[in-house]
Amino acid sequence: MNNKLKGPKTAVTEKAVPEFESGMDRKCLLAIGTGILLRLIFFTAFPSLPTTLAQRVEISTPVTSYKRLQEGIYLYTHGVSPYDGGVFHQAPLLLSLFTILPSSTTITNLLYILADLLSAISLVQIAASGVPATTPHHVSPRKANTWPPWAIAAAFLFNPFSIATCIARPTIVFTNCIVLHAIASAVQGRRAPAFISLAMASYLSLYPVLLFPPLLLLTYDSSKSPSRPSIQTFAIVTTVLFTTVLLTYLKLSHILTGSWEFVASTYGVHLLLPDLTPNVGLWWYFFIEMFDSFRAFFLCLFQLHLLIYVPGICLRLRKQPLFALITLVGISSIFKSYPAIGDTTLYLSLLALYNHTFPPMRYTFFLAAALLYASFLGPAFYYLWVYAGSGNANFFYAITLVWSIVNALIVADALYAVLRDEHETERPELIGKDVVQI
Repeated sequence: MNNKLKGPKTAVTEKAVPEFESGMDRKCLLAIGTGILLRLIFFTAFPSLPTTLAQRVEISTPVTSYKRLQEGIYLYTHGVSPYDGGVFHQAPLLLSLFTILPSSTTITNLLYILADLLSAISLVQIAASGVPATTPHHVSPRKANTWPPWAIAAAFLFNPFSIATCIARPTIVFTNCIVLHAIASAVQGRRAPAFISLAMASYLSLYPVLLFPPLLLLTYDSSKSPSRPSIQTFAIVTTVLFTTVLLTYLKLSHILTGSWEFVASTYGVHLLLPDLTPNVGLWWYFFIEMFDSFRAFFLCLFQLHLLIYVPGICLRLRKQPLFALITLVGISSIFKSYPAIGDTTLYLSLLALYNHTFPPMRYTFFLAAALLYASFLGPAFYYLWVYAGSGNANFFYAITLVWSIVNALIVADALYAVLRDEHETERPELIGKDVVQI
C-alpha cells in the first residue's frame, strides 16, 4: 500500500480529492445562503403565498400535492386508511415522516428549504467533480468554459420555477433532492449511497427507476477502486442492492399501513391515470377524450414510449453517462403521467452543468423566449377556462402543448450540442464546419 502511495497515479488521485472538496468555497456559501434567505423571506413576508401556489396545477399534481398530503395525514392520524378514497397517492414513509413532525407550518417550511439546500449542495459536488466535462472516455475541448460550482448552485436556487416549487411545497421537492444526492454520490464512485438514494426516489415517484442504467454506468466510470470488477459483475451486484433496498422500503410501508393497498394507490396511479386533473403534461386531455375501449392500449403505448428511450440514450451516450442521465430526466419531465414545473426545474438545473456545450446549440434565444411565453400564458389560459368562463379546456391544453414542445426542443438541441462537442473531440479538423444531414 505504501509503495502505491508513492506512484504517479496516486499523486493525481490525492490531488483530485481536495479539488473536489474545495467546490464549497466562499462564493458557493454566499449563493446558497442568499437562495435560502430568499425562500425564508417569501415564506414569512407572504404567508398566504404557499396556499395560493399550492393550488396551481402547473406546480402541484395529484401525486405531489401538499394539500392532498395534509388530507392523508388527517385520515392517517384518525385511524382511517388514506388509500381507501382514491384521493391520496403518496408513499407511506413520506406520510409517516410528516405525521411524526410537529404540526407547525414553520417546521414544514424549513423542511422544504432544507431539501433545496441539500439539492444545491449536491449540484455543487457534481460540478466540482469535473465529470460534466471530463470522463474516462471523453474530454471536452470546451472544458475550460464550464461554470464554477457557485454558478450552478445559483442557477438552481434563483430559478423562478425552483422558488415557486419550494414555496408551493409539493413533494416533488424531496424526490428531486434525493435524485441529485444519488448523482452526487455516483460521480464520487460511491455505489451504496447512490443506489440507496435512487431506490428511495423510485419509491417516492416511480419514474426515477428509469435512471438506473445511466447511473450504473456513471458510478462504474467514477469508481476509483484498484480492484474494480467487470461491468457485468458490477451491474449484477448493483441490481441486487437496488432491488433489495427498494423491497425493504416497500416492506416497511406494508408494516406501517398494515396492507398492500398503498401499492395501487401510490404506483398504480402513475401507470393507470385514474385522476384526470389538468397539469402541464400531455396525458390528461388525451385520456379525457379517449374511448374506454382504447384506454388500456394507449396507456401501454404511453408508458412504453418513456421506456424505449433508455437503451438508445445509454448506448449512444456511453462516453458521457451523466448527460445520458440528464437527457432521460428531461424526457421524463415531458412524457411522464403527472409532470409539473418541478420536473423541468430538475432538468434545467442539471443541464446548467453542461453550459460549456451551449455555444453549439442552435435555438437558444428562441427556446428561452418560447419557455417564457408558455410560462406566462399558461396561468392566463387556465384562468380564462376555469374562472372567467370565457374559454374551454382547449385553451389550457394548447399552451401545455407549447410547453411540452419547447421542453422537447431544449432536450433535442442540448443533445445535438453535446454530440457535436463529442464529434469535434474525435475529429478536430471539423471544428466550426456545418453539419449537413444526408
